[in-house]
Amino acid sequence: MSAHVGRPVLAALAALVALVVAAVLLSSGGDGTQDSAGGGRAPAAQRWAGTWSAAATAAEPGTLDGYAGMSIRNVVHTSIGGTSARIQLSNLYGTRPLPVSHASLARAHAPGDPAATPGTMRRLTFSGRPAVTVPAGGAVTSDPVRLTVPPAADLLVTTYSPSPSGPATYHPYARQNSYLARGDRSEDTTGASYTEESPYWRYLTGVDVRGPRTDGAVVAIGDSITDGITSTPGANHRWTDFLAGRLRTEPGAPRYGVLNQGISGNRLLTDGSRWSPNNGPSVLSRLERDVLSRAGVKSAVVEIGLNDLFKSPRRLDPEQLADGMREIVRRAQARGVRVIGSTLTPFGGHRGYRPELDAVREALNAKIRAGQVFGGYVDFDTALRDPHDPLRMRPAYDSGDHLHPSDEGYRAMADAVDLRQLKGQVPTAP
Repeated sequence: MSAHVGRPVLAALAALVALVVAAVLLSSGGDGTQDSAGGGRAPAAQRWAGTWSAAATAAEPGTLDGYAGMSIRNVVHTSIGGTSARIQLSNLYGTRPLPVSHASLARAHAPGDPAATPGTMRRLTFSGRPAVTVPAGGAVTSDPVRLTVPPAADLLVTTYSPSPSGPATYHPYARQNSYLARGDRSEDTTGASYTEESPYWRYLTGVDVRGPRTDGAVVAIGDSITDGITSTPGANHRWTDFLAGRLRTEPGAPRYGVLNQGISGNRLLTDGSRWSPNNGPSVLSRLERDVLSRAGVKSAVVEIGLNDLFKSPRRLDPEQLADGMREIVRRAQARGVRVIGSTLTPFGGHRGYRPELDAVREALNAKIRAGQVFGGYVDFDTALRDPHDPLRMRPAYDSGDHLHPSDEGYRAMADAVDLRQLKGQVPTAP
């Protein structure tokens, strides 16, 4: 064959090969439009980002032997979607290794339902093996599985432990029902065996996704107000859920996942006990685990401080509290994470209200508003307070205890966030 004929033929052959490769990728779900149980490398532009998380809060009372011989099906709600997923399991409060012989991931058939959507059940592996042992005090991340994960959808994450493992690491105020079943029902798709409901999340602390729109994640860390303790159960009406909705729909908003790392009773400076009910580790002591090490984290919103005023030992020096918040900023900046602080919300009328405590809140809020603490802030105080009685929340935003917001109050908090602050260069610390 002459040179002037060979080149066009070779070019045509190359084009044909490209078409065949593209067809193979499409048929295998390589474009992310179809589910596939197989593996495969994602395009280089795709990065892991968290779509859901919950902070490991305490050792669950009455679980000295863990959940031997039981399947735990955690129901979680996504913030962003992807074409691959992986999970994190924690044995932070365990006193013995946690054996997990079988784990799975699936899309829920309906919101809050223990049954799986047909064709979505995926067996999870860890370093290529179906079983894993999580060391006491440790955590593990599963291998990725190919699964189309929609935004704002419920996932089912199931673990089965065959033998006793010590106290269960859990998150007690899930505001979401999960399920338990006797025996290994990890890949049960009907959900018929899951007859026991539970308001807790156990062992599961994160779900990450990877796909064309996984731009990053924002982590919200705080106390019961971030935990959403008074939001409607099963409705996904925490302020972080409303924020996730804004990030999914508003023009120009960064398509970030939203990770809720609230712990009810949590404090900025003081650790709680390991047993529940407790306050969890302080924000400063859990910052690395719950914020800075999360997949794709770009920014963090910090809502904390009221329990430092309420709980013994009380911290009533606003400058000491401000210094603790500045330490968060310094550590986050060193990791390239933006920090948006928040003002402390009103609590007039609450049983814990004292004028001297509110004076500390007001002094700290003045520092935050003056730019002396954070590079940027969201004014949750202004968003929630009654303009006619600024020491209290608006009645429509009050859950009834004069401290925690209602669903509409949580929506107002999310609406107060300037989405532009969540992206861009990390601001200089005050």
